[in-house]
Order: sequence, then structure tokens, then C-alpha cells
Amino acid sequence: MNISIEISYYPMQDEYISAILSFIDRLKNYTELHVENTSMSTQVFGEYNYVMKAITLEIEKSFEIPQSVFILKIINSDLRIYS
Repeated sequence: MNISIEISYYPMQDEYISAILSFIDRLKNYTELHVENTSMSTQVFGEYNYVMKAITLEIEKSFEIPQSVFILKIINSDLRIYS
């Protein structure tokens, strides 16, 4: 099953931009993920198990920054086919 995830990441620190860019860059290293950036969020598309494992690992790394907030919207469909 393919899924789409929209992720908003809010690291609660002064240097928040570098933390966000690092998270996005790490996601882009996964060859089976399709990652798109917008000004408000990051969108990730791919096979459910692969996406969820990658997202879980990268969120855990990001939680090394105290008070990091993630908001995720997950749909059980590849929304790229509708755009």
C-alpha cells in the first residue's frame, strides 16, 4: 500500500531552520521515498512500511533537540496521482 504523509516540524530553538533542513535532507537520502517541500510542510510519498520506518528513525534523531514538535497527516493513498 502506498501512502502520503504531510509533515510539519517545529524545533523549539533559536536555530530552527538548520534543524528543519537537516531533517529534510536526511529524508531525501532514502531512495524509496519521494520527498517534496513546500513553504509550510514536507510531503513524503512511498510504500507504507518503508515510509513509516524512515519517518520513525528520522523523527527519533530530531528528538535529540529538546521540545521538537511534529505534526503529521497520513493518508493511505499516493496523492501525487491526483495532482
